[in-house]
Amino acid sequence: MEQPTSGAEPADAADGGAEALDRPLPEGVRRRVVALVAEAFGGLTVAELPAQLRQYARFTPTRRAKFAGNAMAAALESDPLFRRRIGERLSHSQPELAGALEAGAPPAAADPVDVAAAAYVLRPVGWVKLVEAAGEEVQRADAERVDEETRRELAQLREELERARAHTRAETERLRAELDAARKESESLHRKLRSALSEVKRGEAALRRSAADADAQRAEAAAQLSAAESESRRLKHRLGEAEAALEASRRAAREGRSVEDMRLRLLLDTVLDAASGLRRELALPPVTTRPADSVDAVEPGRMSPKDIAARALSETDPALLDQLLALPQAHLIVDGYNVTKTGYPQMPLEKQRLRLLGGLSMLAAQSGAEVTCVFDGAELAAPVLLAPPRGVRVLFSKAGVTADELIRQLARAEPPGRPVVVVSTDREVADGVAKAGARPVASVLLLKRLSRVQG
Repeated sequence: MEQPTSGAEPADAADGGAEALDRPLPEGVRRRVVALVAEAFGGLTVAELPAQLRQYARFTPTRRAKFAGNAMAAALESDPLFRRRIGERLSHSQPELAGALEAGAPPAAADPVDVAAAAYVLRPVGWVKLVEAAGEEVQRADAERVDEETRRELAQLREELERARAHTRAETERLRAELDAARKESESLHRKLRSALSEVKRGEAALRRSAADADAQRAEAAAQLSAAESESRRLKHRLGEAEAALEASRRAAREGRSVEDMRLRLLLDTVLDAASGLRRELALPPVTTRPADSVDAVEPGRMSPKDIAARALSETDPALLDQLLALPQAHLIVDGYNVTKTGYPQMPLEKQRLRLLGGLSMLAAQSGAEVTCVFDGAELAAPVLLAPPRGVRVLFSKAGVTADELIRQLARAEPPGRPVVVVSTDREVADGVAKAGARPVASVLLLKRLSRVQG
């Protein structure tokens, strides 16, 4: 298609400026304009389309009108060159209508909406009047259609009203006949009712006497039943207490001796190891004490109290943990998540557990102490499939039991006198295990010690 000359564009712009709509395009005319543009759209090349419409070049006319209707209407109004190209396609497809519009004599038999849409695209002289006339024609046709529908609806309502009136008259007659029959029946029933009322009054008096007797019997029976139920509950309670006591005594007979034997044996091993360690620490000779040894004096080469005080370690020195674990039969209990969330909280829980257990395994191998690591089971979405490393006991708290409570139970389970070290920064845990005779230490101390082991 040939491009219009530069002189034609100002002329078209001048014509468009001479005539303009002073109201929005009627909706029916707008839909017809969009349909005309969608049909003529396919005859243009991509280069001849405005930039905002090129993305719809491959659409079908129906999809083009649906998705690009507003964009095509805006381009048709603001782009004279695009409007002229659409007008040329319209002139080729509907030459009779285009020629009649150019001659100023639109066909009388043509649809006013088609005439207004073509005039809006072609913009002949007087096109605004044609569009306004089409809008008025559409409004008039809509008004006539609404008026016709209203008349039909009114006639239908009148017919329904007449049928309703006839039905109401028939119903009224029927109800009057039924009312007369009901009145006669009511009079007969009133007579029977008066006779029945006297019988009812005599029956009510007898019923009240029977009800009073029944109430007295029920009250007596309820009192007896309440006393029997109370005695039954008391006997059941005593029976339950007796059964519980019997079961407790049986369980104590079965398990009490083995538990106490285990605690006693562990305490004995602790005392023996402590005595052996004390013998090595004090370098006591394997001979009996001589009388001269009881004389208080300072011998050369012996440590003074000042020298012993100098050996005291800081609470943050990892060597303190080594000294505690070097005690005989020492038991190290670790608050797992308290340590991991202090040392490496950014890691996932699974990796936190693996890293801590790996370090504890190496520490157990170096120190020879018993090591138990406790994790809070409330933070688990599912059971953990975990193979505990060598030398480390791994425990998760049960539902409804926190890891803090499980740690306190472990500390209380140990016999008095056994060295128990609990690693946790939680003050409540530290105070609880201290009451049970355990030695609490901070999580930072263990982290420093494990960094030395893992490094």
